Formats: sequence, structure tokens, C-alpha cells
Amino acid sequence: MRLTHARVKNFRCVLDSEEFTVDQQVTCLVGKNESGKTAVLHALTKIMPIDGSSIGPLSDLDLPRYQMGDLGTKNKTEGVDAVVTKWELLPEDLAKLQVLVGPSSCAKEFGVTLKYDNARYYDFEIDESKVAAFWLAQHSLPPEEHQLLAEAKNVQDLRSALKGISDPTQRQKDLLLDLNSTFGEKSAWDVVTDKIDELMPRFAYFSEYARMPGRLSIVDFKRLQQTKQLPDGYRVFDALLRMIGKTVADLEDVKQFEYLKAALETAEAQLTRQIFAYWSQNRYLKVDFDCRPGLERDPAPFNSGLVLHTRILNQRHGSTTSFDDRSAGFVWFFSFLVWFSQVKKNYGENVIILLDEPGLSLHAKAQADLLRYIEKELAPHYQVLYSTHSPFMIDPANLLRARTVEDVFIEPKSKDPMEQGELLGTKIGSDVLSTDKDTLFPLQACLGYEITQTLFVGKHTLLVEGPSDLLFLQWFKRRLAVAGRTTLDQRWTITPCGGIDKVAAFMALFAGNNLHIAVLTDYATGNKKKVQALRESKLLLEGHVLTAEAYAAKPEADIEDIVGSAPYADLVNKTFGLTGAQVFKIPSALAQQRAVKLAEEHFLSFPVGGPEFDHYQPAEALITSDVGGALIGLNDGLNRFERLFADLNALLAADTNVPAVAPIATGRARPIVAAKP
Repeated sequence: MRLTHARVKNFRCVLDSEEFTVDQQVTCLVGKNESGKTAVLHALTKIMPIDGSSIGPLSDLDLPRYQMGDLGTKNKTEGVDAVVTKWELLPEDLAKLQVLVGPSSCAKEFGVTLKYDNARYYDFEIDESKVAAFWLAQHSLPPEEHQLLAEAKNVQDLRSALKGISDPTQRQKDLLLDLNSTFGEKSAWDVVTDKIDELMPRFAYFSEYARMPGRLSIVDFKRLQQTKQLPDGYRVFDALLRMIGKTVADLEDVKQFEYLKAALETAEAQLTRQIFAYWSQNRYLKVDFDCRPGLERDPAPFNSGLVLHTRILNQRHGSTTSFDDRSAGFVWFFSFLVWFSQVKKNYGENVIILLDEPGLSLHAKAQADLLRYIEKELAPHYQVLYSTHSPFMIDPANLLRARTVEDVFIEPKSKDPMEQGELLGTKIGSDVLSTDKDTLFPLQACLGYEITQTLFVGKHTLLVEGPSDLLFLQWFKRRLAVAGRTTLDQRWTITPCGGIDKVAAFMALFAGNNLHIAVLTDYATGNKKKVQALRESKLLLEGHVLTAEAYAAKPEADIEDIVGSAPYADLVNKTFGLTGAQVFKIPSALAQQRAVKLAEEHFLSFPVGGPEFDHYQPAEALITSDVGGALIGLNDGLNRFERLFADLNALLAADTNVPAVAPIATGRARPIVAAKP
């Protein structure tokens, strides 16, 4: 059977989570710290935990604090809902129920509510008259015998009618015997819900902190085991013992040492293979078990009796370290596999797995490995619900599996310090939407990372500062191509990155994609040192930082200066419709200054209400209208862009085994060295 909906109420910080849908395979609860994610998982576990679970039954201490006084003192907690769930019966479940009540008498959905009396209450529809008819049909009574029983509205009526027959036939006796064997004194509803209770999956809860300790006192373990107070880490060790088919007594039997060591080494090998199928961080690690007597000078309880030491062997460095001292992520993954192997052995696939902040101590790439493990090993066989606040634990390919979790408090509308706000408690949203920016941040970060890995980049990427640079390059690229002149190679993907300050961040973000990257940037007083630092940083290959002044023949320049003073001024006038005294001109005395800066100053001289300058609009007008064809002095601009494109194309030569094209000479251009990216 499959969990389809859940709702947590009156549990710790969750006043009413409201109903949320549960995915058929994996559900991801996303929320910031202290939002109530753990409380929700704990509440679900209490419906039907696996044997030996660290999650105990409901108690008054689980009530929200403000309710404890009202409900606890009046002894009304038993009728209080804690968890309300809805389930769907799978075909194999229906088949088992239909043996009892027939093929058409029961629904495919049912509800289960857990109340504070720790009883499960079932909401299940069944047509009792159809059940009675089913059992009558099963025994093929002749018409005269069937007629006596046809009015039965349920199993109880049918049983009473059979008992009332003074001289029953053998067929009637057989029917009564079967009814008593199947139902006893219970109704069909009771028998079906008992069967559902038997078939329901158990909830297996595993937290981020359930890690097997690096050293474990067998004496201490036995003491805690007898009192049934095993910490989560010790429960993992208990699962390890069961996995290798050993007991604590076997550990203490010196005669069994070799057998014990062999069993532990077998477990080492099995677990190591499972881990490294999904662990890409360091494949030179190996789990090593060593069971030996405690030393007198060791701290208690490790100074007496046997002590199990679990260590990580780094085969690259030839050294071991305790579980407690190294690689918390690796230890968590190992502990989870040990624990889960025992859960799978005991319950097969009839388990719902609840993971609380899994992989919290894992590196981002290792979290991707864990997601892959969940998707390939768990999701095909189990429903999985896990909580997280890490963007790397959200699968962007399955974003609709995410449910937002937030602790909602409505602030008072007035500023009166005496007015109190309204506490709504933890809410869970099935629509992946939230009003809280902190709650949404992991989702936004996940999507942002995923999108940036595929958007606006290619194998050969030319970084420019902004969208206007992109538009100018695209227009001149097409214009030169139409004229049959040297144009920008189609293999270049032009990508705005937001300025020279963002180049380093871009390189770090896309470092794993093996991209060939060049940069075309403005060159002004404020960024000369940044350009020089970028060239010296080795982030890019030599010659892959191109600056506008090298092609505009100015000491400082933007891409608009490569267009040229005359054509750019003409473009500005046509874009903004400037006429008369408002016409923008660049005198020859100012020709060496940056055209954009001059345009900005020109527009500042206009009276209030006049046109406002936006340096993006001329580029947009150039590419979306026909103003570019008749720009004054355009040919000089085409020549400059042709030199730029030739230099960029030369950077592709080594990568494609095509002889490098010698760049067209320019008075201020730096020599370009074609280097293999």
C-alpha cells in the first residue's frame, strides 16, 4: 500500500501542518532550521515504527506546550489527533482483501488517524451487504436454501440467520463454519481493518546523527541493551551484529575470535563495495574493524572488557583514523547502509523510509551521490521522505517532489507593543511555494545552479559584460557575414556575465564543464588593475582577455567605442528621436573620450521631463529595427569588429587543428597567441 497524503496536528511545534501530498517514490521536505521538519518525521514514525525504533509512542510531552495545561489536566489527550493520513491500496493488497470480502465490496483508499491514546483509527468504506452476498455465492446454495439467507445485510446477519436454522444442510453448516473461521464475532469492517493493519508498512526513521561510534564498549553496550536504552549509534552496531549473524556473547568468546574476525572482514568487504558504488569523493577508503580488550589508562567505559574499534583505512596514505575523528559524511553513509541492510532483511519492501537531514555532513558532490543512491536503490522499492535545507539535496529534475516547511507567525498589524501576533506553527506546502525567502532559498539555489550549468554557455564561450555587448556583437557579426567579410565563428557562444568582477565566479562555477573561455571587457580607469589581475591570475589562457581599447584606438573604451564615435552618436539620436538642440554630437576634440560617458553627460543637460539615457536602448534599437543600415561612418566600425572577430577566431585554431589565422594589424592591439584550451 502507498501513503498518499499526510497531516500532522497538535505535535510539538506543529499545530496543524495542513494536508500535504506524498509522492509515490520520494518526497523532499525543504525548510530552514527549526522550521519543524524533524517534528513532522517523528510524528509520521509514531504511526507504526519498526521494531526497536528510537522513536517512542506518543505522550503528553509531545503536545504543543500551550496545550499541555488545557488538555493534560483535564485528561482529554486521548481524543486528540496527532497524525492524519490517507493511503491507497495497491493491487496486491486488494487481492488479499478480496479473498475475505469479495472483489467489489471495498474501496481502494482508506485513512488512518493516530491519536494521543496511541491507537490507530481507520476510515474505510466497505459494503457489508456485498460481503454477505459474496460468501453466499462462494458456497453455491440451491435456491431454496439461498432464499432463507438472501435478506442478510452483513456478515453478522448472515451468521445469525444460519444459526437460526433448526435443521441446517451440510452446505449451510460449511458456510457457517467458514464465516466463523474468517470473521469470528467480528464484522467484515473489523476483519478488513485488522488485515490492513497487518499489511501496513512500517516507518523506519534514520537521522543525520545516527552514526556508529569509533569505539564501543561491549560491556556498556550490554548494559544499555538490557535497559532498552540504546543510543542511535549503538543501534547501528546492533544492526551490524545482526548483519554478520553474531551476538555480544560471540564477541566475548575468545575461541570464536577467528570466526568473528572473518565475519567482520566479510561485512567490511560487502559494505565497502556498496559504498563505493555511490561514493565518488575518495575511493581509497576502507572500513576496518578491530575488537580487543580495553587498556587500563583509557577513559571509562573503554578501560575494561572488550572494545570494538571501527576505523577508516586510507589506502593512499597507508594510515587509519577512528570513525570519531574523520570523514563524518563517510561514517554516516556507512552507518546508514548497515542500518538499512537490517531493516530490509526484517521487513523486505514493506517499509517507508524517513531520513532526517541525510547527508548534512557530505560535500555537495557527495550529496549528489546520495541523491543518486536514493533514486536508484530506494525509490524503486520504497517510499522515501527526507528533510533538508541544502540546495544540493534537491533534485532539479524532480522539483515537484519538494514540499516547503515553515514555521508561520503572523506579525501584529499595528505597532502597539501589547498587541500579540498569531502563531500558526509549522505549515507544509505541496505547491513548492512559500512566502518566506529563507524557506525558498534552497529551491532557488538548486534551480539557479542547474540552469547556469546549461544556459548561455557552449564549448567555446565569449564572456562579455552585459546584454548590450551581446546585441552589438550579434548585429555586427551578421552584418559582416552578409558582406562576405570575416565574421565571428559560429562556435563562439556569447554570454553576458555582469562585468569583469564576475569572471572569476563564472570560471569557478563552470570549471567542471571543460569550457574554452575568452573575455571581452571594457577598459577604463576603474578596471585597469582588474584587467591586469585577471590576465596574471591564470584563470584564462594567455591572450584570452581582450579589451575594447585595443580595437577602438582609445586609451579607454567600451564596446560602443568599437562601433565608433560618429555611428554611435547617430544611433543614439535615432534611438531617442533627438532633433534640433538636443542632437548628440561628439566633437573631434573629445573623440578620445568614451562615447557612453559623453552620452550620459549630454542627457544630463536636458531639462526635467526630457529623455533619459539608457545605454541598453541603442543596442536594442540596432538589432530590432532598420536604423543600423544608414549610420554615419559605419564602415570604420565594421573594420574594427572584423579585427576583433579575426582575433577571437584565431583562439579556436589550436582547438580544432585548423591553422591559426593571423590577426589583422591594429595600432593598439596586443599580440594574440593561439593556445590550446
